[in-house]
Amino acid sequence: MTTPRERLAAVGNQIPPLIALIVLWMLLWGEFSWLNLLVGFVVGMVVTVGFYLVPVQLSGRVHPLRTVVFFVRLIVDIVWASIDVAWLAVKPRLVTSNAILAIRLHTRSDLILTWTAVATSIVPGSIVVDIDRESSILYLHVLNMHSAGDIESFRRRVQNTERRIVRGFGSREEVERMRGVRPENRRAARRAKRMNEKGTS
Repeated sequence: MTTPRERLAAVGNQIPPLIALIVLWMLLWGEFSWLNLLVGFVVGMVVTVGFYLVPVQLSGRVHPLRTVVFFVRLIVDIVWASIDVAWLAVKPRLVTSNAILAIRLHTRSDLILTWTAVATSIVPGSIVVDIDRESSILYLHVLNMHSAGDIESFRRRVQNTERRIVRGFGSREEVERMRGVRPENRRAARRAKRMNEKGTS
Protein backbone atom coordinates (compact mmCIF):
# COMPACT_ATOMS: atom_id res chain seq x y z
CA MET A 1 0.00 0.00 0.00
CA THR A 2 1.11 3.53 -0.71
CA THR A 3 1.40 6.08 2.05
CA PRO A 4 -0.36 9.48 1.90
CA ARG A 5 3.02 11.10 1.31
CA GLU A 6 3.70 8.85 -1.70
CA ARG A 7 0.25 9.57 -3.12
CA LEU A 8 0.83 13.29 -2.67
CA ALA A 9 4.21 13.00 -4.40
CA ALA A 10 2.59 11.11 -7.29
CA VAL A 11 0.00 13.86 -7.71
CA GLY A 12 2.72 16.50 -7.57
CA ASN A 13 4.69 14.73 -10.29
CA GLN A 14 1.67 14.95 -12.60
CA ILE A 15 1.38 18.75 -12.26
CA PRO A 16 4.29 19.71 -14.62
CA PRO A 17 2.97 17.54 -17.50
CA LEU A 18 -0.51 18.95 -16.93
CA ILE A 19 0.77 22.53 -17.12
CA ALA A 20 2.80 21.68 -20.24
CA LEU A 21 -0.29 20.22 -21.94
CA ILE A 22 -2.35 23.30 -21.09
CA VAL A 23 0.34 25.59 -22.52
CA LEU A 24 0.57 23.40 -25.64
CA TRP A 25 -3.21 23.55 -26.07
CA MET A 26 -3.15 27.34 -25.83
CA LEU A 27 -0.32 27.55 -28.36
CA LEU A 28 -2.21 25.33 -30.80
CA TRP A 29 -5.21 27.68 -30.70
CA GLY A 30 -2.94 30.72 -30.96
CA GLU A 31 -4.90 32.91 -28.57
CA PHE A 32 -5.68 33.18 -24.88
CA SER A 33 -9.23 32.91 -23.65
CA TRP A 34 -10.78 31.54 -20.50
CA LEU A 35 -12.67 28.97 -22.57
CA ASN A 36 -9.44 27.72 -24.17
CA LEU A 37 -7.83 27.61 -20.74
CA LEU A 38 -10.72 25.57 -19.33
CA VAL A 39 -10.81 23.18 -22.28
CA GLY A 40 -7.02 22.82 -22.13
CA PHE A 41 -7.27 21.94 -18.45
CA VAL A 42 -9.93 19.30 -19.15
CA VAL A 43 -7.93 17.83 -22.04
CA GLY A 44 -4.78 17.81 -19.89
CA MET A 45 -6.60 16.01 -17.07
CA VAL A 46 -7.97 13.40 -19.47
CA VAL A 47 -4.51 12.78 -20.95
CA THR A 48 -2.62 12.65 -17.63
CA VAL A 49 -5.24 10.41 -15.98
CA GLY A 50 -6.29 8.29 -18.97
CA PHE A 51 -2.76 7.78 -20.28
CA TYR A 52 -1.00 7.67 -16.93
CA LEU A 53 2.72 6.99 -17.08
CA VAL A 54 5.09 6.16 -14.26
CA PRO A 55 6.21 9.58 -13.00
CA VAL A 56 9.80 10.61 -13.61
CA GLN A 57 11.44 11.48 -10.33
CA LEU A 58 13.15 14.86 -10.52
CA SER A 59 16.20 15.40 -8.34
CA GLY A 60 15.10 18.87 -7.25
CA ARG A 61 18.72 19.96 -7.56
CA VAL A 62 20.19 22.31 -10.17
CA HIS A 63 23.79 23.52 -10.08
CA PRO A 64 23.85 26.76 -12.14
CA LEU A 65 27.55 26.75 -13.03
CA ARG A 66 27.62 23.04 -13.93
CA THR A 67 24.48 23.54 -16.03
CA VAL A 68 26.13 26.34 -18.00
CA VAL A 69 29.22 24.17 -18.50
CA PHE A 70 27.04 21.35 -19.84
CA PHE A 71 25.23 23.54 -22.38
CA VAL A 72 28.39 25.33 -23.52
CA ARG A 73 30.20 22.05 -24.03
CA LEU A 74 27.17 20.62 -25.85
CA ILE A 75 27.19 23.55 -28.29
CA VAL A 76 30.94 23.14 -28.86
CA ASP A 77 30.48 19.40 -29.50
CA ILE A 78 27.68 20.09 -31.99
CA VAL A 79 29.79 22.63 -33.90
CA TRP A 80 32.90 20.43 -34.10
CA ALA A 81 30.90 17.31 -34.98
CA SER A 82 29.06 19.24 -37.71
CA ILE A 83 32.41 20.22 -39.22
CA ASP A 84 33.65 16.62 -39.06
CA VAL A 85 30.51 15.23 -40.71
CA ALA A 86 30.59 17.93 -43.39
CA TRP A 87 34.23 17.04 -44.15
CA LEU A 88 33.30 13.34 -44.39
CA ALA A 89 30.61 14.25 -46.92
CA VAL A 90 33.07 15.99 -49.28
CA LYS A 91 36.23 14.06 -48.42
CA PRO A 92 37.82 12.36 -51.45
CA ARG A 93 38.37 8.60 -51.23
CA LEU A 94 36.12 8.26 -48.23
CA VAL A 95 36.36 4.86 -46.55
CA THR A 96 33.40 4.47 -44.24
CA SER A 97 33.70 2.45 -41.08
CA ASN A 98 30.62 2.74 -38.94
CA ALA A 99 29.83 0.81 -35.78
CA ILE A 100 27.07 -0.07 -33.34
CA LEU A 101 28.41 0.55 -29.85
CA ALA A 102 27.01 -0.50 -26.48
CA ILE A 103 27.93 2.09 -23.86
CA ARG A 104 27.13 1.41 -20.22
CA LEU A 105 26.29 4.48 -18.15
CA HIS A 106 26.67 4.89 -14.41
CA THR A 107 23.28 6.46 -13.73
CA ARG A 108 20.19 4.62 -12.52
CA SER A 109 17.91 7.60 -13.18
CA ASP A 110 15.52 7.34 -16.13
CA LEU A 111 15.67 11.12 -16.52
CA ILE A 112 19.48 11.30 -16.66
CA LEU A 113 19.54 8.31 -19.00
CA THR A 114 17.07 10.03 -21.34
CA TRP A 115 18.90 13.36 -21.27
CA THR A 116 22.21 11.63 -22.00
CA ALA A 117 20.64 9.80 -24.95
CA VAL A 118 19.15 13.04 -26.33
CA ALA A 119 22.34 15.05 -25.80
CA THR A 120 24.34 12.35 -27.59
CA SER A 121 21.90 12.01 -30.48
CA ILE A 122 21.73 15.73 -31.31
CA VAL A 123 25.50 15.79 -31.84
CA PRO A 124 26.02 14.91 -35.54
CA GLY A 125 27.71 11.62 -36.25
CA SER A 126 25.87 9.39 -33.80
CA ILE A 127 22.33 8.37 -32.99
CA VAL A 128 20.80 6.19 -30.28
CA VAL A 129 19.19 3.10 -31.79
CA ASP A 130 18.19 1.31 -28.59
CA ILE A 131 18.27 1.67 -24.81
CA ASP A 132 18.54 -1.05 -22.19
CA ARG A 133 16.83 0.73 -19.31
CA GLU A 134 17.43 -2.01 -16.76
CA SER A 135 21.20 -2.04 -17.33
CA SER A 136 21.57 1.67 -18.28
CA ILE A 137 23.14 0.82 -21.65
CA LEU A 138 22.89 3.01 -24.74
CA TYR A 139 23.23 1.38 -28.15
CA LEU A 140 24.46 3.91 -30.70
CA HIS A 141 25.18 3.93 -34.42
CA VAL A 142 28.40 5.93 -34.80
CA LEU A 143 30.17 7.20 -37.92
CA ASN A 144 33.87 7.00 -38.70
CA MET A 145 35.06 4.39 -36.21
CA HIS A 146 38.34 2.98 -37.55
CA SER A 147 40.13 1.66 -34.48
CA ALA A 148 39.75 0.60 -30.88
CA GLY A 149 41.11 4.02 -29.92
CA ASP A 150 38.26 5.74 -31.81
CA ILE A 151 35.73 3.55 -30.04
CA GLU A 152 37.22 4.20 -26.61
CA SER A 153 37.38 7.95 -27.30
CA PHE A 154 33.72 8.03 -28.25
CA ARG A 155 32.79 5.95 -25.19
CA ARG A 156 34.55 8.44 -22.92
CA ARG A 157 32.81 11.31 -24.71
CA VAL A 158 29.36 9.85 -23.97
CA GLN A 159 30.25 9.10 -20.36
CA ASN A 160 31.63 12.62 -19.95
CA THR A 161 28.31 13.96 -21.26
CA GLU A 162 26.53 11.86 -18.65
CA ARG A 163 28.89 13.18 -15.96
CA ARG A 164 28.20 16.82 -16.89
CA ILE A 165 24.44 16.21 -16.84
CA VAL A 166 24.63 14.54 -13.42
CA ARG A 167 26.74 17.38 -12.03
CA GLY A 168 24.25 19.92 -13.35
CA PHE A 169 20.92 18.24 -12.60
CA GLY A 170 21.47 14.95 -10.80
CA SER A 171 20.69 14.09 -7.22
CA ARG A 172 23.41 13.86 -4.58
CA GLU A 173 23.27 10.07 -4.85
CA GLU A 174 23.90 10.29 -8.60
CA VAL A 175 26.82 12.67 -8.05
CA GLU A 176 28.33 10.26 -5.52
CA ARG A 177 27.92 7.36 -7.94
CA MET A 178 29.72 9.30 -10.66
CA ARG A 179 32.61 9.77 -8.25
CA GLY A 180 32.87 6.01 -8.00
CA VAL A 181 31.54 5.84 -4.46
CA ARG A 182 28.13 4.36 -3.89
CA PRO A 183 25.96 6.47 -1.52
CA GLU A 184 25.32 3.56 0.84
CA ASN A 185 29.06 2.99 1.20
CA ARG A 186 29.64 6.67 1.97
CA ARG A 187 26.91 6.64 4.61
CA ALA A 188 28.32 3.44 6.14
CA ALA A 189 31.78 5.03 6.27
CA ARG A 190 30.37 8.08 8.05
CA ARG A 191 28.55 5.91 10.58
CA ALA A 192 31.71 3.90 11.23
CA LYS A 193 33.70 7.10 11.69
CA ARG A 194 31.19 8.41 14.25
CA MET A 195 31.26 5.09 16.12
CA ASN A 196 35.08 5.17 16.25
CA GLU A 197 35.02 8.74 17.52
CA LYS A 198 32.59 7.75 20.28
CA GLY A 199 34.71 4.73 21.17
CA THR A 200 37.89 6.78 21.56
CA SER A 201 36.24 9.56 23.58
